[in-house]
Amino acid sequence: MRRILSMLFVSAFILSLCPLRAQKAETLVLIDTDMGKIKVKLYDDTPLHRDNFIKNVENHLYDGLLFHRVIKQFMIQAGDINSKDAPIDKHLGDGDLDYTIPAEFVYPKYFHKRGALCAARTGDEENPEKASSATQFYIVTGKFYTEMELDKMTKEKGMKFTPEQKQAYMLEGGTPQLDGRYTVFGEVVSGMKTVDKIQFVETNSEDRPTKNIKIKLMKIVKK
Repeated sequence: MRRILSMLFVSAFILSLCPLRAQKAETLVLIDTDMGKIKVKLYDDTPLHRDNFIKNVENHLYDGLLFHRVIKQFMIQAGDINSKDAPIDKHLGDGDLDYTIPAEFVYPKYFHKRGALCAARTGDEENPEKASSATQFYIVTGKFYTEMELDKMTKEKGMKFTPEQKQAYMLEGGTPQLDGRYTVFGEVVSGMKTVDKIQFVETNSEDRPTKNIKIKLMKIVKK
């Protein structure tokens, strides 16, 4: 009898561990740049964007590409496939693959807080479905907002903010005007100092850094 009870206890213990083993680990990606390293995690709630980004990373598509669009207190952008070794006077921003990713808005759970990893896309007129670029992405730097400014956006633009959003936009910063318009599919978990270094570089009239900032490599990493 004791042996049977012991076996039942061991079986129950093993079964109790199964859900833990079945849990999928977060996907973390290291972005190693000329100005330092950035580590991002990809959200499982946006599987199309997650899987596409992983595919691009594993195919080494981003290695050697530039941060081609940088706007202070807004965001830093990369992923133009034509930017590798691009002359400093070349226009960038149009390079992409021949497909798009359907929008995956998980709002208000994911929003444009500081450090958000988001998919770039073409404008609403030619892209009413708000489908994302296959390669281009941006990381939000943003700015701080007062409660009065957020309330004004609610009144004038009909935007609604959760308490979590308000706190993030007031204490951390972000770009709330992009919420519900561009897919947020991850966030920075370390390396915001590097992001800030990039956002404050000198840029030209097209928001391209006057000195190339290269992604040396990207790779999937563990915690």
